[in-house]
Amino acid sequence: MNKEAATSQVQVDKVWLGSYPEGIPAEIEAKAFSSIVDVLEQSISNFKDRPSFANMGSVLSYADLGQRTRDFAAYLQHELGLKKGDKLAIMMPNLLQYPITIFGALRAGLTVTNINPLYTPRELKHQLNDSEATCIVILENFCDKLEQVLGDTKVKTVIVTRIGDMLPFPKSAIVNLVVKHVKKMVPAYHLPDMVDLKQALHAGEKHQLNPVDIGLKDIAFIQYTAGTTGVAKGVLLTHGNIVANIQQTAAWIGPFINEGEETIITPLPLYHIFSLTANCLLFMKFGAQIYLITNPRDFKGFVKELKSVRFSAITGVNTLFNALLHTPGFAELDFSSLKITLGGGMAVQPAVAKHWKEVTGKTLIEAYGLTETSPGVCINPINLPEYNGKIGLPIPSTECCIKSEEGAILPPGEAGELCVRGPQVMQGYLHHPEKTAKTIDADGWFHTGDVANIDEKGYVEILERIDDMILVSGFNVYPNEIESVVVELPGVLEVAAIGVPDEKSGEVVKIFVVRKDPALTKEQLLEHCKKELTAYKVPKHIEFTDVLPKSNVGKILRRELRN
Repeated sequence: MNKEAATSQVQVDKVWLGSYPEGIPAEIEAKAFSSIVDVLEQSISNFKDRPSFANMGSVLSYADLGQRTRDFAAYLQHELGLKKGDKLAIMMPNLLQYPITIFGALRAGLTVTNINPLYTPRELKHQLNDSEATCIVILENFCDKLEQVLGDTKVKTVIVTRIGDMLPFPKSAIVNLVVKHVKKMVPAYHLPDMVDLKQALHAGEKHQLNPVDIGLKDIAFIQYTAGTTGVAKGVLLTHGNIVANIQQTAAWIGPFINEGEETIITPLPLYHIFSLTANCLLFMKFGAQIYLITNPRDFKGFVKELKSVRFSAITGVNTLFNALLHTPGFAELDFSSLKITLGGGMAVQPAVAKHWKEVTGKTLIEAYGLTETSPGVCINPINLPEYNGKIGLPIPSTECCIKSEEGAILPPGEAGELCVRGPQVMQGYLHHPEKTAKTIDADGWFHTGDVANIDEKGYVEILERIDDMILVSGFNVYPNEIESVVVELPGVLEVAAIGVPDEKSGEVVKIFVVRKDPALTKEQLLEHCKKELTAYKVPKHIEFTDVLPKSNVGKILRRELRN
């Protein structure tokens, strides 16, 4: 069906527009740029002497970024013979090599598929085959996984890089030596025909970059869903989808930042859509320095890096903010330049938001998005005085509604499935037309699978994913609510709530708790919950654990706990 035609069939009352901060438009110009490459090239031109990406003490200016991405694109065209629409995979953590390879591939007209480096060989094989990638750029630390499956894929060219490759000599050599031979972080592998990324860039210098006609309808990314509710699927995102979301989020934060002057801390991996769009692409448009954190799980090292940077923005997930707050030295950092703290990927807990405000003096702003929406859908006002427990307002050129199980649009305050329309909504799932048709309805609404409500001012509140909702004696119980209450107890570090079968009630609540205070007891937890929760919401089972299973960006995986 024609999605553009469909979106005009059913209109909703955009009550949220009345809650917009001053200066933010209701609509954006989705075609202001002809492609993501156009955004890149304008930033290179406008901010050529400004730092673009920084990592491990090394910095690329926008001019450097332009040159290196040009060289890589030329290599792909002339040395490998890759054409517009060919698929290139990238498998590495946050390093300077990442933006070079992403933008180089896009400049050559290729489609990029970003791969989680933590994938097992089985998962890697699935994504390479499903996306039909013929070339991969990979950090050597993960080459042993690739070696196991390479013969069963369509990959013809393997381009390998090392952690220190983009650092100046001799630091580059020292880092690579320590990583491989001292820390022994590189498992043995054998890929005899691999290409060295630095050699590829050098080879590309010798060639002219042939212009490629890239339009908004061309596929930029095959971005795989996290798979927390099933098998990971490839989401087709066009240049138009991504450009629209850049424009939408730029309109939202633009009044609160200064072009060419900001630095954003980027701990979430660029292979995740939140970081890719919100940090890399959005802030690149504003000429910001994008400071890449390679190993955000080393919180002591993370805080040490933050001491040397005057940063104005940071994005993350609830678990990351919570861990930072509990890392020695974080509270002593200089937060005077901090303007934006944006939380997404999972629900922000009120206790964490409150603690963040106490330590930094800044409000933790919650946002919401999905891989299928490029990802931004809702963001709270950047000038929000206090955390409000909502995911925010639909951003410009975005419509949201709440639908019943029968498909009727519900009035303000009623709970149902959150549905979204806008230019950022995906084209569909690769190889899954039936799933696409089920997810995007006849009126162009994308069904998120999240239970939510919209209040009379347009603020959206997520209650839970439909799959995670607990049904106790016919009453809906939302894990987010349970977790937010439990984590308020001082002795609790982290918590996850799930439903478990019960003969009387159908299901009852079970919580898994990571203790901050080893002396915390189940009796103390129960007493606290009984004070704060209706009886049927009080956990009937409590299990203490050392860690909770999490996705690559720190989102707690309740499915694994249920299994």
